[in-house]
Amino acid sequence: MIRLLIVDDDAMVRAGLSMILGGADDIEIVAEAGDGSEVPPLVAEHRPDVVLMDIRMPGVDGLTATEALRRTSAPPEVVVLTTFHADAQVLRALRAGAAGFLLKDIAPGDLVRSIRKVAAGEPILSPAVTRQLITHVSDGAAGERTTRAKKLLDRLSEREREVALAVGQGRSNAEIARELYMSVPTVKAHVSRILSKLDLNNRVQVALLVYDAGP
Repeated sequence: MIRLLIVDDDAMVRAGLSMILGGADDIEIVAEAGDGSEVPPLVAEHRPDVVLMDIRMPGVDGLTATEALRRTSAPPEVVVLTTFHADAQVLRALRAGAAGFLLKDIAPGDLVRSIRKVAAGEPILSPAVTRQLITHVSDGAAGERTTRAKKLLDRLSEREREVALAVGQGRSNAEIARELYMSVPTVKAHVSRILSKLDLNNRVQVALLVYDAGP
């Protein structure tokens, strides 16, 4: 079973999400929260696999809660809920380690499939969406991020760098294996080493780093 925590300040939205996701035979909603301040104790108590997090809440917002969660040991995966395709807070949440984001008007079937993918360790963010976010959202620190990203990528071996670039292009492990003539387990091992060397949480952060570094 996938253990899920739903976080949204709108009780009606929480009820709707609970109805949709609670109907799946492999998803168990272990708790609900109406504010980001409630998230740490609920995560500690219920140990969810995935947190579905509203980004905009009047108290502690989803961004702050996501950043706090990802700093803990063995944190759950976080999926951000938003009403905007390109939003500065969404991009910050992804940089903090969120596994992706979903729009609040997502179809019920797609919502269930997305939660399953994240629980299985797959990001739910396409390269096209990542590029859109980076293109449309600027926080004035692009130059600093480019310098930092290039320094981080320089830590990688040539083979690890090839794998990182492929991850940034949205390639799956199977696609990377075919393109770089290696086995899928070898690709997985490279990805694990990349995450460890660069102190990153997931493939989304690798992709963001590749985009930050530029051509």
